[in-house]
Amino acid sequence: MALTRDQIAMRVAQEFKDGDYVNLGIGIPTLAANYVPDDISVMLQSENGLLGMGRYPTEAELDPDMINAGKETVTAITGASIFDSAESFAMIRGGHVDFTVLGAFEVDVNGNIASWMIPGKLVKGMGGAMDLVAGAKNIIVTMTHTDKHGNSKLLDACTLPLTGVNCITRIITDLAVLEVSDGAFILRERAPGVSVEEIKQKTKGKLIVPETVAEMVV
Repeated sequence: MALTRDQIAMRVAQEFKDGDYVNLGIGIPTLAANYVPDDISVMLQSENGLLGMGRYPTEAELDPDMINAGKETVTAITGASIFDSAESFAMIRGGHVDFTVLGAFEVDVNGNIASWMIPGKLVKGMGGAMDLVAGAKNIIVTMTHTDKHGNSKLLDACTLPLTGVNCITRIITDLAVLEVSDGAFILRERAPGVSVEEIKQKTKGKLIVPETVAEMVV
């Protein structure tokens, strides 16, 4: 059975390491702020100017002026800093973010990502994605495995305008965890109840399946 958005975010949070500085993109990635393991300290950065972003607020905690880059209300952890967007992007462009988690429309076997535009549809712009894919040390993509029509979003070559080239190393979808290496997707984990055969059918790009594929823990 495919994972829910929150379950995907839970699996994403398992990638965090103690002391990491992490940027969370808009959509499923921002949900990961709710699932940071209790035994580690992670500084979440939002490109609108917040370092030390916390989980989503309860009704009692809600502050309409405390928002993330997607204009969603968030909390700030003890020791958080607030600054202007110019300083925020200096952090990103200067390579001070350990890794970023981004959503995507498409990813291909060469680690290319298309995440900002579908031709013919109104878009708000690139946002911070182009800076993040260039400045972060490690990039994880999280998304549904297929689009709403059932078409694979994991391709041999992206068809949409690119956000970044040869920059994606790991993908977490509602069906699987995959690595991107040597012109292929390598299947590392499958969602509970999801068969390897289903993942094969829904992955259009070259897929390598090791002898042993672990089941995701969420």
